[in-house]
Amino acid sequence: MILVTLGTQDKDFSRLLKAVEKQIIKGNIKEEVVAQIGASKFTSSYMKTFDLISSVELEKLLNKCTLLITHGGVGSILMGLKANKKVIAAARLKKYKEHVNDHQLQIIKEFVKDGYILELKDFDKLDKVLKKADTFKPKKYVSNTNHFVKIIDDYIEHNVK
Repeated sequence: MILVTLGTQDKDFSRLLKAVEKQIIKGNIKEEVVAQIGASKFTSSYMKTFDLISSVELEKLLNKCTLLITHGGVGSILMGLKANKKVIAAARLKKYKEHVNDHQLQIIKEFVKDGYILELKDFDKLDKVLKKADTFKPKKYVSNTNHFVKIIDDYIEHNVK
């Protein structure tokens, strides 16, 4: 099963859902697709969709999936990485009114650079990214929370009086 998650944004991201549906119709996705679509205005005969569910239910779906396709939100990406799932992330873009800015591009870029995820830039090439996912070996996610805490502590110690 492929899980698609769009997070809790109040903006539509049907562009990604349409790209996934197109690959189902073309036969490039043969697995069941379940999509958490949030505020997106999208209906499909090809995939099961729902707005939001509890974190417990979402975790159950995540544990069952073989691949997570998600937006560029840190929480959604980390959810997949912590569950040791292959992740394809696509940025919500300001020009399509999917977000207020393009910060998700930078988030995805950093995760890709570190070898954790695959990026979907061109939605017409989702089939190529799906093929790449078949052999993709994501780097095991290691939290760097301690590093960030140290940076903040050092900053406070040297700059706040």
